[in-house]
Amino acid sequence: MVESYLNNNFKNIHTINFKKNDYITPMGGMVISGTVNNNEKATFSINIDYENDFKIISSAVGKEFPERKEECKEKHAIIKFV
Repeated sequence: MVESYLNNNFKNIHTINFKKNDYITPMGGMVISGTVNNNEKATFSINIDYENDFKIISSAVGKEFPERKEECKEKHAIIKFV
């Protein structure tokens, strides 16, 4: 699900590496983190509502993360760390 979200919403995603520190938030979401394109500054953290419909609740990306595809820019807000 996270791979599909990243590939379908962002430009130039070539590789996805997941960290092994997924966790459950107090509000019932699951946070999945990692990097893309073998770049330690191209990080992501995605919060998923796993209890209901596995919907993306929120996402945050690092300063060197690829840009969002034009057709996906209005789907939901993304936090970009600089």
